[in-house]
Amino acid sequence: MKITESAFGCTSFGTPVKQYTLENSRGVSVRLISYGAAVRSVVLPDRSGRMRDVVLGYDSIADYEAQGAYFFGAVIGRVANRIENARFTLNGKEYRLSANHEGQNCLHGGERGFDKRCWEGRADGESVRFSYSSPDGEEGFPGNLRTTVNYRLTEDDRMIIDEHAVSDKDTIVNLTNHTYFNLDGHDKGSIGDHWMQIFSDRFAESDEQCLATGNLISVEHTPFDFRRGRQIGDVIDEKHCQLLQTGGYDHSFCIRDYNGMVRQAADVYAEGSGIRMRVLTNKPAIHFYSGNFMKTIGGKQGAVYGYRGGFCLETQFLPNAMKCFLFPSIVLRKGEEYLFRTIYEFSVK
Repeated sequence: MKITESAFGCTSFGTPVKQYTLENSRGVSVRLISYGAAVRSVVLPDRSGRMRDVVLGYDSIADYEAQGAYFFGAVIGRVANRIENARFTLNGKEYRLSANHEGQNCLHGGERGFDKRCWEGRADGESVRFSYSSPDGEEGFPGNLRTTVNYRLTEDDRMIIDEHAVSDKDTIVNLTNHTYFNLDGHDKGSIGDHWMQIFSDRFAESDEQCLATGNLISVEHTPFDFRRGRQIGDVIDEKHCQLLQTGGYDHSFCIRDYNGMVRQAADVYAEGSGIRMRVLTNKPAIHFYSGNFMKTIGGKQGAVYGYRGGFCLETQFLPNAMKCFLFPSIVLRKGEEYLFRTIYEFSVK
C-alpha cells in the first residue's frame, strides 16, 4: 500500500488543508482531504479495465467551503440527520443547538459541524487517521468530544472506515460519512439506472420537514422495498406520500437482523460500468439519499453535476432518536467508547 501526502490549498480562515492518496498494488486509489475528513475520490477499473472515479467532489478547497448543504464526502457530526426543534433533553437538562434547517431544526451537526472543520491527519501504517477535538458547547452539544476516523484501503478493494469517539461528559453522537457515489463515473449523470438492494424490512417514516416521526413502516408493497433489488429509478417518482415529501429517497432503513456485528446493509451495481459496491456495517441503520436536492453545479475535472447525479448510503443510527424514544439510543456516556465500522467493498461484474 502506498500513501502520499500533498497540499490542497488553504481555507478562507488561512488553515492549510492536506490531501492523502492511498493506492493499492492494483492501482485502485482513494483520495482524502483534511477538510471535513472527506473522501474526495475513489478510482477503480470498470469491466473493460478503464479507470473510473466513482465519487463526486471538487478541485479546490474554496469549492468545498462554498458547497452549502451538499456535504460532499464529509464526516458528519456530532449528530447526522435532523434533530427536531434543534434541542434535546439529556439527564434532565435541555440543550439548544444551531437551527440550520428550515430555521427550526438542527441538520448534520449545526452551522459548522464536523464537515466544516479541519481535522488533523496523518498516515498511520497502511491507513490515514483523522482526529478532531470538539469542545464542550460547540454547536450546543455537551462534553469535550475527541473523535478519530480511520480510512484504510485493502488489496481486495475495500475502503474501511473506523470511527471512534469518547467524551468527558454525557453527550449524543451519531457519526456518518456523506460520500456521493455514481458507479458509472462521477461525471456520468443520473443514477436512476443503478440496481440497488437494501437488506431491510422497515424504514423510518418522515414528516414534511424530513424529520423522523418515530414510526417504522414495512417496506412491503411500497416503493421502499429493495429487498430483492431494483433500479433506483423504477418507482422513485411514484405518488407515494413519503416520496413526495422528499422528492425521492431520503430515508433511513433498519438493517435486517441487526445484532451489533458487521453485516451487509446494501448492494449496488451499475450495468454501464460493471462496477459493484457492497456496504457493510455494525451500525443499526443505513440512510439512502438519491440526490433529490441536487442542482446544476460544477464539480471536479470540469464535470457538471445535476439532479440525482449521485447517491449516498450513510450508515448511522436512526435519525431524530432523542425524540423517537423507541429508536436505538445515541447517548454516549462519559468515558464510554463510540466505536463503529463501515466497509465499502468494490468489485466488477
